[in-house]
Amino acid sequence: MVESGNFDLHLSSKGTNRMNQLLGEYECKIDDKSRMRLPSGLISQLGKRETYSFVVNRGFEKCLMLYPEEVWLKTTAEINDLNVYSKKNRELVRYFYRGAQKVEMDSADRILVSRRLLEYAGIEKEVILSAFNDRIEMWSKDVFDQLMDDEPDDFSDLAEEILGRGKQRLDD
Repeated sequence: MVESGNFDLHLSSKGTNRMNQLLGEYECKIDDKSRMRLPSGLISQLGKRETYSFVVNRGFEKCLMLYPEEVWLKTTAEINDLNVYSKKNRELVRYFYRGAQKVEMDSADRILVSRRLLEYAGIEKEVILSAFNDRIEMWSKDVFDQLMDDEPDDFSDLAEEILGRGKQRLDD
């Protein structure tokens, strides 16, 4: 394991750095000052630190994305390599960076999220944090619950189509 910046990094089998795998759904609340306390179960997955730095910005499907700083730097390196002479690329860059803000966790394990970002995602009080891979989605509880209620009837077909390529099916 290698320490880089604020996060533990591991060398993958291909020799490249990757952050610890984040996992879980957590219910949180936004207080009157737009602060949200991060759950200890999520913090423990980030590794021991004196301070935790994140970047929060607009995600897809009206959620917010909370990136650990190391992940943000990796992601933005990809975005910054785009050719800005292409109109589509410029639009992507603008939309991606729109509203992005750096946040640090305080001594009470809280982060401060801008009102503008909360309004974009429709977040008022109740928040669902959905951690996967190396980032965290922040959803309005109502929107997240609706999204999960709309799970397709053919979820197994979708999984087979996307994940089953190149693998032999057991029922053949």
